[in-house]
Amino acid sequence: MTPQRYLLAQAYNNAWANHRLLKACGRLSPEELAATRVGFFPSIVHTLNHILTVDWLYVSALEGDCVGAAAFEPEIPFPVLADLEREQRAADRRLIHHCRSIDAETLAQEVRLPRADHVQVETADRVLLHLFQHQIHHRGQVHAMLSGTSVAPPQLDEFFAADEEELRRQDFAELGFTEAMIWS
Repeated sequence: MTPQRYLLAQAYNNAWANHRLLKACGRLSPEELAATRVGFFPSIVHTLNHILTVDWLYVSALEGDCVGAAAFEPEIPFPVLADLEREQRAADRRLIHHCRSIDAETLAQEVRLPRADHVQVETADRVLLHLFQHQIHHRGQVHAMLSGTSVAPPQLDEFFAADEEELRRQDFAELGFTEAMIWS
């Protein structure tokens, strides 16, 4: 598998995991979403918004037009889950599109990430790996927070095993994905 194919598969898996998590969170009441919980961020909705705003920052930087600190103002841009889900899906599609268009030269390009006291410069491949790890980290926190609600956390630790296509068929239909989009 080439690095480009690997990163594209990761982008699709990222979108699938976000979909599954947001679908589960969609069964919570607004009060349960906003309730104070133990985690890096104090609620499910706060953590989900952080996932999205970091996507905005990193994806825009990868695209060459970084939004910078504007990504984080306001800190919770979407307190209503339906709006958050719509925007997360759009960010996931941007990331998939970006990963579909990368090549070895693109992966080696410098990406500039504005920080509070400097501009961090990294190669695109490192930014992508960091972004995927960031997403996994915070989705795990939401997953743990869901354990204290009326909704069971969804299975998120699966990848695209060939003999488990049936397990993701409904989610893929909802997302408009096909196996061929990932593997062909």
